[in-house]
Amino acid sequence: MNVMSKGSGYGFLSPLAQERRGRTTERVEEALRGAIVGLAFAPGEFINKATVCARLGVSRFPVSEALGRLAGEGLVEILPQRGTRAARIRLPDVMEAMLIRRALEGMVTETAAERLPEDALCVLTANLADQEAAVAEGDRPGFYALDLAFHETLVLGLGLMRVATVIETSRANVDRVRRLLSSPRRHAVTLAEHRAILAAVTARDPAAARRAMEAHLDAVMAELEQLSAERPDIFTR
Repeated sequence: MNVMSKGSGYGFLSPLAQERRGRTTERVEEALRGAIVGLAFAPGEFINKATVCARLGVSRFPVSEALGRLAGEGLVEILPQRGTRAARIRLPDVMEAMLIRRALEGMVTETAAERLPEDALCVLTANLADQEAAVAEGDRPGFYALDLAFHETLVLGLGLMRVATVIETSRANVDRVRRLLSSPRRHAVTLAEHRAILAAVTARDPAAARRAMEAHLDAVMAELEQLSAERPDIFTR
């Protein structure tokens, strides 16, 4: 389980580069979102605004504005008289997002087996080879990026831009969970599941492709349920 230890220095935040035009709030928001989704701020951890300002080299206003926006996404909680903290992960939200993914990506993979272009199949094959190398090397960040790209290639290879947008908008808390589940064992299992998906798509077997994707996402949901029972400190129902 990959939750970074708490620390007062926020060394994971880098000073924002100077820009002529003002996008300060947006850039602060991007930096904080990345830190929360990447678990640099652990679920439930209070965020010290003054330290964030010092690390990013900005005033208090854009930090407060950015945190307000992230609260709207459910990534932070603003507690009157207490402060602001990285939100614990709401299990119902994640399970709903996973159900959306299961329905959409099952359909996508079935369709991919029918008509995914050959060039996209080549991209998936190369991606899977890179996944194998990442697993062998214990490269967690690399595998995370390749896992994401594997699923995106199936959707974008079919030109399903609206479907891609729906999946993207529900991804923040799911990404936190994926990082929590990150382990050499989970990566090896995911690799095997991706092999089964690609084999069915390459064989142009729509039913088998859909089953393989649904089995992959069902396995993730089962591990999520187990993790939430073991770590009630970072999940809320």
